Amino acid sequence: MDSSRLMENIYSITDRSPHADWDLLEAYSRTVTGIVGTVAEAVVHIQVQKEVRPKGSRQPQITTGSGFLISSDGYLVTNNHVIENAREIKVALADGRTIGAELKGTDPSTDIAVLKIYETGLKPLHFADSELLRPGQIAIAIGNPLGLQHTVTAGVVSALGRTLRAENGRLIDDVIQTDASLNPGNSGGPLVNSMGQVIGVNTATILSAQGLCFAVSSNLAAFVAGKLIMEGRVKRAYLGIAGQLVNLTDRMVAANKLEKRTGVYVYEIVPDQPVYNQELRTGDIIVGYDERPVGSVDELHKQLNEESIGRRARLDLLRGGRKTTINVIPAEMK
Repeated sequence: MDSSRLMENIYSITDRSPHADWDLLEAYSRTVTGIVGTVAEAVVHIQVQKEVRPKGSRQPQITTGSGFLISSDGYLVTNNHVIENAREIKVALADGRTIGAELKGTDPSTDIAVLKIYETGLKPLHFADSELLRPGQIAIAIGNPLGLQHTVTAGVVSALGRTLRAENGRLIDDVIQTDASLNPGNSGGPLVNSMGQVIGVNTATILSAQGLCFAVSSNLAAFVAGKLIMEGRVKRAYLGIAGQLVNLTDRMVAANKLEKRTGVYVYEIVPDQPVYNQELRTGDIIVGYDERPVGSVDELHKQLNEESIGRRARLDLLRGGRKTTINVIPAEMK
């Protein structure tokens, strides 16, 4: 290619690029602003009065967070850690009204809580199917970081299937990672897709890492919110034991034909009716529950769901290095 032809191509590309980029950026801008216009009305600012006692005195503390309406009659979702230990909860709507809110239920294991305000004609958001999400999709967060109401940040879904440790020690599965910027006060606000549907509930950031933010997936949040509205809680089972992860030797794995190389070491047993755990002994290593392999406390927690409450189950364990099976009956965790 001669030099004149090469220069023509360069000038042609240079002339086109700004217009092409402008069209793309303008389309993206219209998408974001359109979503904000339809979603913002359902996003609320939550003001929580908590009672703290520094050095023996009683002093109220005001904290804030975000939330969003999920029904036209006033049910809304936020994070458990936003309203935990609340003495009084107020909700500020987009139109400027501030209304007292009633706590309907909390689930510390997923950091989800449901509040109720007694108003009608409200505009709710709808949950998307988070199973259909793909990394790279647009993710828009709306909330009240640092008390700055209706702040909008945008990014993408960075990764799916992350796990996050809840404050009560349980593992939250199916967590969405996003680079949409979140700050204190965004907690409980919605993460939405390009159609304005909720794909997650913003719940956490890693303060020491820039751009690592997390949201509880919409499918999990919708399931928990439904349980909290209908029953006031999410039922889970417990065995009345304290355990920790332990590595197994190659010999133990081979001799007992185990699928996993770790188990749950039982270092404390609490006799607690109606739990039946009398066949367990301190020092046992749990390696299976109801014919499913167990390699960690988190895997055991997954088996202790609502369906396992009050139901006799087989517990596979190592006792003295040899595999044996006992029976347990979990009870509902209060």
